[in-house]
Amino acid sequence: MNKKFPDSSLSSESSDKFHDECGVFGIYGHREAANLTYLGLHALQHRGQEGAGICTSDGRQLYIEKSMGLVTDIFTEKRLKRLPGEIAIGHNRYSTAGSSSLKNVQPLMVNFSLGSLAIAHNGNLVNALELRNELEAKGAIFQSTSDSEVFVHLIASSRAGGLYERLLDAAKTVSGAFSLIIMTENELIAIRDPYGFRPLSIGRHDGAYVIASETCAFDLIGAKYIRDVEPGEMVIINENGINSMKPLHSPKLAQCIFEFIYFSRPDSNIFGNINVDAIRKELGRQLARENHIDADVVIPVPDSGVPAALGYAQESGIPFDFGLIRNHYVGRTFIEPQQNIRHFGVKIKLNPVRKLLEGKRVLVVDDSIVRGTTSKKIVKMIREGGGAKEVHMRISSPPTIGPCFYGIDTPTRKELIASTHTVDEIRKYITADTLSYLSLEGLLKVVPHPEKFCTACFDDNYPVLTRQDRIEQMELFLSGS
Repeated sequence: MNKKFPDSSLSSESSDKFHDECGVFGIYGHREAANLTYLGLHALQHRGQEGAGICTSDGRQLYIEKSMGLVTDIFTEKRLKRLPGEIAIGHNRYSTAGSSSLKNVQPLMVNFSLGSLAIAHNGNLVNALELRNELEAKGAIFQSTSDSEVFVHLIASSRAGGLYERLLDAAKTVSGAFSLIIMTENELIAIRDPYGFRPLSIGRHDGAYVIASETCAFDLIGAKYIRDVEPGEMVIINENGINSMKPLHSPKLAQCIFEFIYFSRPDSNIFGNINVDAIRKELGRQLARENHIDADVVIPVPDSGVPAALGYAQESGIPFDFGLIRNHYVGRTFIEPQQNIRHFGVKIKLNPVRKLLEGKRVLVVDDSIVRGTTSKKIVKMIREGGGAKEVHMRISSPPTIGPCFYGIDTPTRKELIASTHTVDEIRKYITADTLSYLSLEGLLKVVPHPEKFCTACFDDNYPVLTRQDRIEQMELFLSGS
């Protein structure tokens, strides 16, 4: 059987990376709640660039502003002034489930029998389609295609007594990944799924409580990290202070290991206050131990490959340098010239330093290979544009063979090059002299308490999805088929 490689003409550079899922932020008890949420979302911009929203409360009613685009483009001074109150939640979106449109931008705000409520969700529900069908059969009308709206309808339709009971009723009904921040007129509530797929941390700032997907959001506003929202925990923040309960249980933890490899910012501490940059450098060191080769220079694919490349260089003794320069000012769209420019899409973002690379044996470190189309263009750029004598590719994670169903926008299995091709076949496709990945065993040596992590994208061991037919159904749902 002929194995089909990705068509580089149909795959843009932005589609050849795993996309950050979403970022959530909340604050209780600060007179500048909206402004601080804006700053928090700015720090979490890497987790979603399609749209953003902020909802606030002045103790009497909720106010909301949201739009498509980047945080700094959406929230003008005029817009932020329309968000009064000392409680706020915010959300950066990348569409992991549901189409990319304003109706799917969060927070989602509703009025129901117990008052007003706004919700911001990071993650993905594996039983969202089943629940949505059941709810629609009972008369529920959905305003969006986002799986997050399922939570809202479950809360509204629950027969449990108070709000907390309804929230727990909904949380026990859904299955999958959810780090939630919920706001009413007078309180802030955070819930994390019992597997702990996505990070969620609690901080303090100027007497206020802060909750965020990553601690880099605390750093920007000067907040101090207190602890994580624990897997299966519900944290309630109101005029009585902070209280919690842990009503959700799972057979195991399944924290997303890709948060360390690529998604979280290097300056963040996640999953028990573990520094991301330190883990990535150690991944590079382990990669060098497993896959050493003589080379003249180690260069990263910026920016995500930098810490691992530094670690590789430190362990191997090969000099490190920036052989690819990244243009950080590329917008979301770019008008291509009518004349054909070779590897145009990559050249907008990256450019080789010929004086550094010419005639050298170059070792390139990246965090992952998805479809392989971008890696192929980068190798050719280093060889042809940079004048390298040899190009050796090293990847600081194992081959990605399966899609994620827990809040990461990954291609379908057939689009993941490592699911259908050997390492040597991938090497030939990207035209590298050598190609090596970090082993799964090596990856698990680096992270503390490896038994607490989900590695499904590397080994097909899905902690929530067990039936093959359900896995196939989720692939169809997330691919929009």
